Amino acid sequence: MNNARTYLTVGAIAGFLTVALGAFGAHGLKHLLSPEMLLIFNKGVQYQGLHALALLITGSLMLHFPASSLRWAGRFFMLGILLFCGSLYLLAITQNRSLGVITPFGGLSFLAGWAFLGIACWKREDRP
Repeated sequence: MNNARTYLTVGAIAGFLTVALGAFGAHGLKHLLSPEMLLIFNKGVQYQGLHALALLITGSLMLHFPASSLRWAGRFFMLGILLFCGSLYLLAITQNRSLGVITPFGGLSFLAGWAFLGIACWKREDRP
């Protein structure tokens, strides 16, 4: 599987799960979690959806100009979803606040993904 296909596929799966988790939070967890924990869960959903789109954009760009910085962007977006969103979901459901130490590493991964995406776009030479 080439990298563009990987990022497009993972982006689509992450988008699907964004909708499923958002509905689960709104309907299944509404009466089980405190308002604070529900906000934390929903923040994970929000960031997952945003970065699902970032993966789709990264994969689409790779179809036109495969660049190592795009591969790194995709890797960091996926890692960010796992660490940032995953830790928020687990924190909200288990209410184990020690999981919050993982979240900043996911945030740094998102930042790195955006930086690598920017580098790829900046280095892109337009072809006639």
